[in-house]
Amino acid sequence: MRGLFLCASFFLLLGCASDSQPKPWGYLRLDYPEANYQKIENLAPFSFEKNKVAQWTSLSPSNTQLVYPEMKATLYLNYNAINNNLDSLLNDAYKLPYKHISKAESIPEKVFVNPVNRVYGTLFSVVGNAASQYQFFLTDSLRHFLVGSVYFYAKPNYDSILPAVRYLEKDLFHLIESMEWN
Repeated sequence: MRGLFLCASFFLLLGCASDSQPKPWGYLRLDYPEANYQKIENLAPFSFEKNKVAQWTSLSPSNTQLVYPEMKATLYLNYNAINNNLDSLLNDAYKLPYKHISKAESIPEKVFVNPVNRVYGTLFSVVGNAASQYQFFLTDSLRHFLVGSVYFYAKPNYDSILPAVRYLEKDLFHLIESMEWN
């Protein structure tokens, strides 16, 4: 009986040996601060609320940027006054996200309608390893037209930048929903 116990113990100990296997690649856990918003006004023909972590840079009244230094991302905003050219502006705004179609898995659209502030537009989410993850346009259909694009300063790897993309998506929704024309 004792011999059987020793033999069983010996085989159990042999079976417990762990094989060395390469560990899978680890990814950084990216935690971003809770968003706090402040209103940006009188610097352009529009106003909105931006996240306080983003730095506002105005190159001109028609070209501005929101820079997210910790994410290495920039939201480029280009303003155009409408002068009987709404069709052309809309055509260009719809073409812009589809320039990334070769790298995109899909490009879903979200339509925004705010009749109180006369803000209408579409947000394009570029899913995949594209250079720009978000493109949008906003207009009042009469005088104002704003185009926005988000770019990361990194090689496009959608899985790696996904936490930052989700964080910026909330900021974009808030920006669009708080948009007012001056």
